[in-house]
Amino acid sequence: MESTNRLRCKALENRVVTADEAALLIEDGMTVATSGFTPSGCPKAVPRALAEQVRNGKRSVRVNLYSGASTGSEIDSLFAPLNMIARRLPYMTSDPLRDAINGKNSALDEIAYSDIHVGMYAQNARYGFYGKIDIAIIEACAITEEGNLIPTTGIGCAQTWIDLAEKVIVEVNAAQPAGLEGFHDVYRVADPPKREPIPLTRIDERIGVPWLICPPEKIAAIVLTNDEEHPRPFTPEDDISRKIASNLVRFLESERAAGRLSADCLPLQSGVGTVANAVLIGLKNSGLSHLTFFSEVLQDGILDLIDSGQCDFASAASLTFSKSGMERFFANLDRYRDKVVLRESEISNHAEVIRRLGVISMNSALEMDIYGNVNSSHQYGSYLMNGIGGACDYSRNAALTIYMRYSMTEGGRVSTVVPMVSHTDQTEHDVDVLITEQGYADLRGKSPKERARLIIANCANPLYRPYLTEYFEEACRRTHNAQTPHVLGRAFELHENYLRTGSMLPGAKAE
Repeated sequence: MESTNRLRCKALENRVVTADEAALLIEDGMTVATSGFTPSGCPKAVPRALAEQVRNGKRSVRVNLYSGASTGSEIDSLFAPLNMIARRLPYMTSDPLRDAINGKNSALDEIAYSDIHVGMYAQNARYGFYGKIDIAIIEACAITEEGNLIPTTGIGCAQTWIDLAEKVIVEVNAAQPAGLEGFHDVYRVADPPKREPIPLTRIDERIGVPWLICPPEKIAAIVLTNDEEHPRPFTPEDDISRKIASNLVRFLESERAAGRLSADCLPLQSGVGTVANAVLIGLKNSGLSHLTFFSEVLQDGILDLIDSGQCDFASAASLTFSKSGMERFFANLDRYRDKVVLRESEISNHAEVIRRLGVISMNSALEMDIYGNVNSSHQYGSYLMNGIGGACDYSRNAALTIYMRYSMTEGGRVSTVVPMVSHTDQTEHDVDVLITEQGYADLRGKSPKERARLIIANCANPLYRPYLTEYFEEACRRTHNAQTPHVLGRAFELHENYLRTGSMLPGAKAE
């Protein structure tokens, strides 16, 4: 890559070094913060070079690692097995890192993982809750003549990291199209007591600047790279995810028929994963039109909705496309330029903006209980899966909050509808609708016992429905119909069955 193509600021040309040289700036015990949100927009070359230096025994480096959300495989999945992470914030999806956090790799030191609401994360960092930021590593597709950084496919907390870091390393990645310039809207939020209302009143508004502002004196190194993204492939949609999508569309259409939802809907937020992408495909086949999205991430299905004319505009912090979806987006940048904007996660997940726009929040759960509480982060109470990410930012502030999940998993050995969730991320007060392939339960205005009957009848799998009904009836008897009936000694019986036998099915025996 010729430096003049992407590095347009002549005064910074003397900062160009190799990835190995830049990695030497990162010392043991430092706090390192990266751009990106999901693998999109994450730096690649410098973390990879640092991991290689550690693997080869040239250095011993263990850092506090902060990112926008999860990272690419060049960071979490490389660092964790090499014992390079002391503390990790705020979200992750890496199998090796998950095993290390959960203590499943006895060869590694403990990793202090803190699960944090994405919408509060940048402000908390500015308040100093997470300590000093030594180095920020930022991926850009170009540096402008004035020295501004043009982000790539995900921003995360990049501007906050630049503002807080003592030094900044910039990876200028030629594999990211120069045509991404202009897709971004970076708005600095002032902290209380100087904060003013965020002036975003429409999805398609731009309120900031299309670049990251970085004082030239902070830039300690620039690495010219040509690293393609390595998106995680989506699991193909199946009959169950299609049924969930159909039930969601059925619910939205019932809201429209009741006059609570206009034909062009409210802004939608969709989580990431197979079910979320199936929902987007389901929306394409619905009668809903003039859709808009205000979300953390955009998946492949959003391109279908834009191309079909059903989606007018989409705002997010990241483009979390599959490989084919990313290629499609890159090949048609001009088509999507006036339909897509990328913002920092502090704006995409900001309570004020979500509430003002009236977003309909659609996220996935790990499990849900018969009263409407949702667990989206832990398996069987103890084992971290990924973290909460930004789900709570939306569920607590949305006009309508929906959680979706298969009614059972692991070939029927696990019911996702349980008497009491083993870990609570979203309480019953923040959940309006639960959806599985069995149907949906509209919980709005319902008492706890009314919710329980609806969830068991409409969302639980028939294989587990008799058990859940028997539990609920016993709880009502033993508590004399208390407000939220529970038999605490039995509340986690299904979880205990699984941990003992590998199956939640009543009567299952250890293999």
